Amino acid sequence: MPIIRVENLTRRFGNIIAVNDISFEVEEGTIFGFLGPNGAGKTTTINILCTLLSPTSGKASIAGHDCVREPSGVRKSIGIVFQDTTLDKDLTAYENLLFHAYLYDVRRSEIGGSIDDALHFVNLYERKDDLVKKFSGGMKRRLEVARGMIHRPRVLFLDEPTLGLDPQTRANLWEFIVGLPKKHNVTIFMTTHYMEEAEVCDQIAIIDNGKIIASGTPEELKKTVGGDVIYIRTSDNLKARLEIEKLFNFEVSEKDNELFLTTPKGDTRIPEIIKAVGEKVLSVRMQRPTLNDVFLRMTGRQIREQDAGADDTVKETVRAYRRRHG
Repeated sequence: MPIIRVENLTRRFGNIIAVNDISFEVEEGTIFGFLGPNGAGKTTTINILCTLLSPTSGKASIAGHDCVREPSGVRKSIGIVFQDTTLDKDLTAYENLLFHAYLYDVRRSEIGGSIDDALHFVNLYERKDDLVKKFSGGMKRRLEVARGMIHRPRVLFLDEPTLGLDPQTRANLWEFIVGLPKKHNVTIFMTTHYMEEAEVCDQIAIIDNGKIIASGTPEELKKTVGGDVIYIRTSDNLKARLEIEKLFNFEVSEKDNELFLTTPKGDTRIPEIIKAVGEKVLSVRMQRPTLNDVFLRMTGRQIREQDAGADDTVKETVRAYRRRHG
């Protein structure tokens, strides 16, 4: 049964359409991934779902509560871990959770046990009396997950939860996250531009330029790529590309001076391609389809590519709009 419903949701900031007529549902007890590059509309959508921003048009509801008409009901049903740390660094880990419990009106008789359980779950119980400013980035993130769960929400929003963390810390944090639905009966709604992280999701929606361009399970999405991806570096990419397309009727693309093509049973095709291209081949590699390949196939670029200047312009436009309109 869907716990999140989004219907024809649109959000404009002046002339900029941040979210463009999107619709999707999230089943209760699942991990839902909302994927896309920075500036694609992920955070704007989360802000609407969390009642921090009103939509220009369309509807959204969480646990049966309309995000516009029943914001109080929505807020009681959700927990949030933002991109940027919002912990009070001058309080201890325990005090941060205690303050959050008071804000969410957790029963006093349950507060102590809930905090202890949360700290044990994220392996921070032994550090509960330490000031947060002494914590590493990964410890702070785990504490934020614990804080987001302290009032036992039905949906936990994780907005780029591993942004800025090193690979090992990211992996450790995900060990905690993937166990949340079963251990705490919570639905996870996460955003990320790290496509490998999205492999843990039950369902995924890929958003680009404010529109959802694909949705499904990770395996369903990867099947749309059509096979294995072969990457080839040659001394003459133009000639090699023409030879491959002529002999095998493949569609060959190029990025960063490397040719790439998609084909079923790629390992059997590689010897044929090397024989056809000959001594011009400098290197060949193959990989099974990834979610990044899905995005590349649908948009012509990788998900981590960013035009920083354009992104900064959008952000500044949004800030100016908010200053004028509140």
